[in-house]
Amino acid sequence: MTDKTCTKEDVLNALKDVYDPEIPIVNIVDLGLIYDVQIDDGNVHVKMTLTAVGCPMHTQISAMAQERICAVEGVKEADVEVVWDPPWTPEKISPEGMKALGWT
Repeated sequence: MTDKTCTKEDVLNALKDVYDPEIPIVNIVDLGLIYDVQIDDGNVHVKMTLTAVGCPMHTQISAMAQERICAVEGVKEADVEVVWDPPWTPEKISPEGMKALGWT
């Protein structure tokens, strides 16, 4: 058991190691797929979306995200909820993601 308290920044940094296999050059944070991170006494709840409804990889991507969150020091439990509202659009991609995609 650790005494460290995890932060939203810790969670987002961990999620930068998760990629949509269809867009492997930009992580899910920079793609704008993470909508919300809530932390309550080491219990982390993340709301995320995917680039397309019906994405066949949604289970694997959310499982990878949960695994990375659970590895963050101070996390007791992690829950990843895939949501579709609001729908994802390319405007949600970060400047870093746009650069990696060659869009800037």
